[in-house]
Amino acid sequence: MDKIFHIAVDGPVAAGKGTVCRLVATKLGILYVDTGAMYRVAALVAKNHGLDFDQEEKILPFLEKAKIDLQTPNKNEKDGRLITVLLDGEDVSWKIRTEEFSFGSSTISKLKKVRQVLVKKQQEIAERKSVVMEGRDITYRVLPNADLKIYLTGSNLVRAKRRHTQLLIKGQDISFDKVHQDMMDRDKQDSERGIDPLKIVDDAWVIDTSDLSIEEVVDIIIDRVKAIKAD
Repeated sequence: MDKIFHIAVDGPVAAGKGTVCRLVATKLGILYVDTGAMYRVAALVAKNHGLDFDQEEKILPFLEKAKIDLQTPNKNEKDGRLITVLLDGEDVSWKIRTEEFSFGSSTISKLKKVRQVLVKKQQEIAERKSVVMEGRDITYRVLPNADLKIYLTGSNLVRAKRRHTQLLIKGQDISFDKVHQDMMDRDKQDSERGIDPLKIVDDAWVIDTSDLSIEEVVDIIIDRVKAIKAD
């Protein structure tokens, strides 16, 4: 793309944000940034140092020193991942994709100073290049002036089925009921957290993916981008 263009995408877990945003980024030839992965890494940093996810002051010095890199998967990393995540040079792309770090990231994201550190890193990435950035506070906290703001959502049942399938494919032995309850707990935690709760901003384009295929969602977003650039 000839000028920096920012697409900010928010939405609850299993709404399809990751897959959709990765495909949109690929089609547009720009960087896909999964900010949720950075909070999962923060939770991993805490665990690696024997800390609870809510011990902010103890987590901060380790997190500030940690080098977190997000990269487009190379030809040797075609294992289903949407993005390659490195923590101090170690590939932790799959290590952080468990329910432990899913819930841990939601817990740790409540910590104001942790968020300040990670939001700054996210904004620094976007200052240099076009991005499709997804998370839970991108449209109003990280990229409030994005060229296109999207809130991607779906019905609770559809999202739980998607999440359950994802975990089974990864070899995790977990029941649908457990996944559904965990997701409901995560939604409640995200919407009620004191700092940057999950919300829909007034100028966001809301897309319900319940009855749409991944390809259909990607296509309508690409069409919207083309329309914006044509104005």
